[in-house]
Amino acid sequence: MNLEKVVFGFFIILALTLNFGFVLGEIDNPAHHNVWELFAAIVVNLVATVLKFGDRTQTGALLLATSLVAVLQLLAAALVWGYAINISEAGLNPMMMSSIVSLAAGAVVANVISVVLLIADTVNLRR
Repeated sequence: MNLEKVVFGFFIILALTLNFGFVLGEIDNPAHHNVWELFAAIVVNLVATVLKFGDRTQTGALLLATSLVAVLQLLAAALVWGYAINISEAGLNPMMMSSIVSLAAGAVVANVISVVLLIADTVNLRR
């Protein structure tokens, strides 16, 4: 067993599950979405992105691209949350929460693509 591939797969799958856990719930209800879970999803996605650097294959490039999209979406969600809490007079209302969750859902799609690519690459692996 290759420990490097285990760690790589672990972070890709953890990124997806944390992100999915954040998105799960009523889209406009702030009580269903924890800011710390969003923070954890961002951190794990950043780690997964760093781990994807160095792979010079076409699959590696696609994995890096999906990871960059997920990080961008999650950072945008965090910026909207910060804006809603600190700057907006309306606060964290249902419209803002819907925007945050929608951005995070886009990151879920990118993470799903990343996991599918990882599985496809593993299936195609020849010994």
